[in-house]
Amino acid sequence: MNETLDIVIVGAGPTGLACGIEAVQHRLRVLVVEKGVLVNSIYNYPSTMTFFTTRERLEIGNLPFPSLNTKPHRAEALEYYRRAADFYHLPIHFEERVLGIGGRDGEFRVETATSAGRRSEYQAKKTIIATGYYDLPNLMEIPGEDLPHVSHYYTDPHPFFRRKVAVIGAANSAAVAALDLWRHGADVTVIYRDPTLSSHIKYWIRPDIENRIKEGSIRALPECVVKEISVGALCVQRKNGETLRLENDYVFALTGYHPDFKFLRDIGVEIDSKTQRPHCNSETLESNVPGIYLAGVIIAGMDTNEIFIENGRFHGRQILGDIVNKM
Repeated sequence: MNETLDIVIVGAGPTGLACGIEAVQHRLRVLVVEKGVLVNSIYNYPSTMTFFTTRERLEIGNLPFPSLNTKPHRAEALEYYRRAADFYHLPIHFEERVLGIGGRDGEFRVETATSAGRRSEYQAKKTIIATGYYDLPNLMEIPGEDLPHVSHYYTDPHPFFRRKVAVIGAANSAAVAALDLWRHGADVTVIYRDPTLSSHIKYWIRPDIENRIKEGSIRALPECVVKEISVGALCVQRKNGETLRLENDYVFALTGYHPDFKFLRDIGVEIDSKTQRPHCNSETLESNVPGIYLAGVIIAGMDTNEIFIENGRFHGRQILGDIVNKM
């Protein structure tokens, strides 16, 4: 592609799509580059997942979200965002990773590589980074974490029927996974560092997981740290130093995720050393690098519970308002 685009958007999640829709509505030449599939994070959510929010708050581009459910399911969301991308004829390149962004405001060079290894370079006046955070798990950095029966993502419960499954984590993802696995016949143990489950667990999930633990349906090991994972077992250390060996078939290490701070630093975006928040104008969402804008949860640094689809979907309006004013 030799023409100079007005905008290259990195990431085809709901926020990236919302930015793309705003650009199309302003008749700008735009390209969305996505290293996975459309709304890649939602695609990798548990297959049985129900959203915590209502359908109206997931809408982008003024397109109604048709659903019989007040809180839609994952499959409904995937269909909705496919329809949104088609309705606005958004140009999107899938399975194409952005390797770097060079140049300057008005003359950016966006270097990419496809999953097949083909490299490309796009010229763009502006860039928007909407890469989310779900692709980078917080690693425990313990022996055995890279074994094939260990995953940082939970998808479907069926393969774990009558299997011994450990869920590491105390937040909402861990609670949802533990309940889903138990309801589909798995023998579940939840392991977490703190004395109690996280306050971030949704209010309708909390009594369910707490009651399952109380009645003994799901085993809980609070104030415990997993020290090593091996084939067939986990080594867990209690707060008092006692070590336990647990028989195990599969491990879901649901210890959270984080934005790609290295990528942001590599393209010149300044990041606060304490909060990991990137430098960003709160009015325009332009970073300290002129012409590079940030959208979605990456704005919040490590506080990934601050920005969701519900508020990130409006970032495109802020960003495009500034870009159009400067053109």
